[in-house]
Amino acid sequence: MSTPYPFTAIVGMDDLRLALLLNAVSPAVGGVLVRGEKGTAKSTAVRALSALIPEVAVVSGCRFSCDPVSPDPACPDGPHEAGGGVARPARMVELPVGASEDRLVGALDIERALAEGVKAFEPGLLADAHRGILYVDEVNLLHDHLVDLLLDAAAMGASYVEREGVSVRHAARFLLVGTMNPEEGELRPQLLDRFGLTVEVAASREPDQRVEVVRRRLAYDDDPAGFADRWSDEESAVRARIAAARALLSRVRLGDAALRQIAATCASFEVDGMRADIVMARTATALAAWAGRTEVLAEDVRQAALLALPHRRRRNPFDAPGLDEDKLDETLEESGDDDPDPDPDGPGGGGQPPQGGPDVPPQGDAGQGDTPAQAESAEGGAPQAGGGEQQAVRAAEPFRTKMLSVPGLGEGAAGRRSRARTEQGRTTGARRPRGALTKLHLAATVQAAAPHQRARGRSGRGLVVRRDDLRQANREGREGNLVLFVVDASGSMAARQRMSAVKGAVLSLLLDAYQRRDKVGLITFRGKDAEVALPPTSSVDAAAARLQTLPTGGRTPLAAGLLKAHDVLRVERMRDPSRRPLLVVVTDGRATGGVDPVALASRAARLHSAEGTAAIVVDCEWGPVRLGLAGTLAGDLGGTAVTLDELHADSIAGLVKDVQTARRAA
Repeated sequence: MSTPYPFTAIVGMDDLRLALLLNAVSPAVGGVLVRGEKGTAKSTAVRALSALIPEVAVVSGCRFSCDPVSPDPACPDGPHEAGGGVARPARMVELPVGASEDRLVGALDIERALAEGVKAFEPGLLADAHRGILYVDEVNLLHDHLVDLLLDAAAMGASYVEREGVSVRHAARFLLVGTMNPEEGELRPQLLDRFGLTVEVAASREPDQRVEVVRRRLAYDDDPAGFADRWSDEESAVRARIAAARALLSRVRLGDAALRQIAATCASFEVDGMRADIVMARTATALAAWAGRTEVLAEDVRQAALLALPHRRRRNPFDAPGLDEDKLDETLEESGDDDPDPDPDGPGGGGQPPQGGPDVPPQGDAGQGDTPAQAESAEGGAPQAGGGEQQAVRAAEPFRTKMLSVPGLGEGAAGRRSRARTEQGRTTGARRPRGALTKLHLAATVQAAAPHQRARGRSGRGLVVRRDDLRQANREGREGNLVLFVVDASGSMAARQRMSAVKGAVLSLLLDAYQRRDKVGLITFRGKDAEVALPPTSSVDAAAARLQTLPTGGRTPLAAGLLKAHDVLRVERMRDPSRRPLLVVVTDGRATGGVDPVALASRAARLHSAEGTAAIVVDCEWGPVRLGLAGTLAGDLGGTAVTLDELHADSIAGLVKDVQTARRAA
């Protein structure tokens, strides 16, 4: 077994170390979500913590780590008699991103359950992690239904496995730690809320600190055991402090004044629900115990807010996590007064956080009230085929769009956009299992076994079931797609109001993609060529950030944009052949530059049509005279064209049907 890197040898990252230690003191805090860029020692810190957790006493031979002092009466390996037991180190169990549901929660032997009526259960990772640490690296890449199961178990302290009327329950209390790189996609807000604390980590920009990080890491790599020995005294001191804080925790008093500050802080920052209040109370109590105090102070409440609230304030995926510390201090000061200021408009009261993405302008922003004539005047009255680069404009406020979907039935990653065969969803039939059985179709299994009962010598009431009789349930749900945006950033789109509306439309579609668990990519074309502004990723907020700074100007190389999209989709089909693409081209349909640019764009569009790529053209043509070029482009793509106005939810009811009709006609 390799020697872990010492926890006390980690340089900097004070918030991360504190959050992990508070959960070691009080697992009821609810775990830690660690967000940060790659290469910031997130995993190293989590693995190092396991060596500091005190040993646990377990019932000898129990696969579910029951406490010998108070064994679980419902333990599948029980019943156990109280007393005795053996001590062992607390486990740290890692959940791989590609794990199956059975690997996480355990599996029932369906064949024995049907034939013999016994609960033959193989424990999963949740059982292994009981009374230890469950670590999920890249938790944002974990399938949603696995995250749901994981967080439900963490909240209830138990895991339930139920299949076709047979159920098993066992205790599952663990310290949950997840790490993620936000560039690879976000967790849904309701899942973020289930983590007790969150910490943002980043590499230090101080040269001296970076030098020390490298020095220690090289020393550890050269001699892990020797390096760990040099830090053994510090490790022992922290281990003893954790044990002392655990013993003190039950005696810490959370007074009414501290509770009032917690409630006022959560109300002031308008967090949803009551979980934040409870987590803050537990965190403040753990902070006091860690400091060796039996009374929760205002400083504990403040630190608890900084750890427990930032990820609960996000109103949409484009809001950066964080907390206004000045507002926090004002709120704590007011709520700590004997006679708090009743003025709801005073500091820390009643402020509504901005809605929408980071690029949404306030009301009355310059350019938002321009008339079409003024917009054309700003553009020079004609397409700026050779115009210079224009300053990036702010996006109009996003709106709700109706669903755009890919026709047919896919088999891609679980999501919420297009129809697909999935492990979750409504049952549509049955088939022989390919590999391990995951979802039993009971009626089909019984039907397959029934004709053979006499030949198998059935004599009792039980059904004689063989493995060949088992049938897998076919289920239909929804999949996530790759939504590839190809955005015209040329001079013909440079009118302020037009480009603001275009960015608002793309931002709205990005919000929709986030909610439907899609991957997204962004290609822009302007001047002489096209570029991949954002390779396909699950990080929708990264696409929104690229959109925010998108400049405009120059010629309109439409063909280059379509060819670049073709190259990106070709590579993505090799990487992930099961994820179907949806091409969204945002343009007025004009093409300039080179010899016969319109014909070249038409040929590039027909490449997508020949490969069956579902496509939508968002028509951004402006003004009283319209050439209808976007509609022609949509025909070449085998898709459909919609105007910016038609993208709104109440104006797009027939769009999916139009896409399907266009694909069948092509």
